[in-house]
Amino acid sequence: MANLLFAGNWKMNGTGKSLNEVAELAASEIKPGLKVLICPPATLISRMADALKKTDIEVGGQDCHDKPSGAYTGEISAKMLNDAGATYVILGHSERRQNRGESDSSVRAKVSIAWRADLITIVCVGETEEQRNKGETLAIVESQIDQSIPDGANSDNLVIAYEPVWAIGTGKTPTLGQIAEVHEFIRNYCIDRFGEVEGHCIRLLYGGSMKPDNARDILGIENVNGGLIGGASLEASDLLGIISNSQLK
Repeated sequence: MANLLFAGNWKMNGTGKSLNEVAELAASEIKPGLKVLICPPATLISRMADALKKTDIEVGGQDCHDKPSGAYTGEISAKMLNDAGATYVILGHSERRQNRGESDSSVRAKVSIAWRADLITIVCVGETEEQRNKGETLAIVESQIDQSIPDGANSDNLVIAYEPVWAIGTGKTPTLGQIAEVHEFIRNYCIDRFGEVEGHCIRLLYGGSMKPDNARDILGIENVNGGLIGGASLEASDLLGIISNSQLK
């Protein structure tokens, strides 16, 4: 099984002063075998990559366009992310699916273009509260993975993040049993579609109100290989709190 990955999604937060937080991360002792990734706003990617180039902390983007270049004012391409120093990109985050109307087919196109730019994709899937209440969680997750991820996925180019939409930024967290059920389902899907070896090695992250005080329990669940962390990644102390809890496993 691959090493645990902790991916901080800063969303629309952060200015140049925020680089002090990654400096604190870089100065901290992180157990070997744990991978840390920060996905800041596009305005900070290049500066953050420069600040972290002598460390093992990686930098990623929060989205990319599904075309390699062109007349798309305000957009950013996968190649541009790579050129700025990014090694990962988050795609299909629920906030973009909901607020920007991104479809599974759009996410699929972005994944393909990101792979061509040598970016590792973190593809997000998850159900709304209404869908969970209707008992549709596993069907929704399966459909999103099936339609959002092209053939050719493997443990070197794909990470899947399960983020129940109703838990993002709300402070709500699914029960450990609910998280375990979905992660086991995704693991079995990956094995069936991508093969025994790759299916077992693709990292599955949990995203949705992971904090220092619940990280240890969530990270102790089988098939949870790290976290996609929002608000708790903005301050180094919070992210380090989550990471340190993983070291207690």
